[in-house]
Amino acid sequence: MADLSVTAANVASGADAVTRQGVAGATITAGQPLYQDPADSYALKPARANAAATDLVVGIALHGAADGQPITYQTEGRINLGATLTVGQIYVLSAAAAGGIAPASDLVSTNFVHVLGIATTSSNLLCKIINGNVARA
Repeated sequence: MADLSVTAANVASGADAVTRQGVAGATITAGQPLYQDPADSYALKPARANAAATDLVVGIALHGAADGQPITYQTEGRINLGATLTVGQIYVLSAAAAGGIAPASDLVSTNFVHVLGIATTSSNLLCKIINGNVARA
């Protein structure tokens, strides 16, 4: 399978969403998983599963932002990713592209495992971030 094709305009938090705010350290698109870059005053940037273990996912962007702008991101609860999901599938941070989301089965050896959540409907992800901080064997 490939990364989800997220329609940024359709990304929306659910009623049970837990959100936080930060400052973008790069261009961010709604629906991208984010990490805080310790080398850049902890600014938020799109995360990638083949990056260093320090790229721990903190949440999923709820809107777009340019470098230096405020950004709201979701840390848990239901989120509509504006993509077609497979019910019951576990979704993880992608290694293919920064800010991508992929099914867990797409991870290969040396990819870092960062669980984003499980699909409860064909459009909603129950976001529960688990940073394994370990590369898949």
